[in-house]
Amino acid sequence: MKQKIVLATSNKGKVKEMADVLADFGFEVVAQSELGIESPEETGLTFVENALLKARYASEKSGLPAIADDSGLVVKALNNAPGLYSARYAGVDDEDPGFHNRKKLLAEMANVPKNEREAKFVSCIVMLQTPTDPSPIIAEGECYGEITFEEKGENGFGYDSLFFSPEKNCTFAELEPTEKKQISHRANALKILKQKLKVA
Repeated sequence: MKQKIVLATSNKGKVKEMADVLADFGFEVVAQSELGIESPEETGLTFVENALLKARYASEKSGLPAIADDSGLVVKALNNAPGLYSARYAGVDDEDPGFHNRKKLLAEMANVPKNEREAKFVSCIVMLQTPTDPSPIIAEGECYGEITFEEKGENGFGYDSLFFSPEKNCTFAELEPTEKKQISHRANALKILKQKLKVA
């Protein structure tokens, strides 16, 4: 019988991505939203702190082991912004915050030359057995690219249409979802999680 694990998100895409990996290790993933659990306030100063905070809260409220992911875009020329605030960079909470976030990023980067537009996506995944688990499994993944001068591509979400991957010679939004899943920051973090679970 599979052990249930709560995922600290209501994002269906994340649930599926995590479920595919964790199924191999005997876990059945359930989203916290399915259990009526809301997200806590993210008060951490790093991706790791926020992921831990979300996982602890979900585990405490559900009584189950928990897994959480915190991720974002880090742009060197903007002093590592939007960083932890990637999802709410423009401070707009409507049906399409991604549109406003991309618009703000383009405006902030307007005068930054091509050779100074490097950026990276970061994903930190944390897994806890209990809310007080003293040795959480932590897996971090990154992928590197640069910020474009305009949006390109129709796929993806968030900043994907502005994130150019030198490896693929196109933006993340120009990739098919299956291609993006192979090279994304979350994919890299999930690979590390998988390795750590094999050892655990």
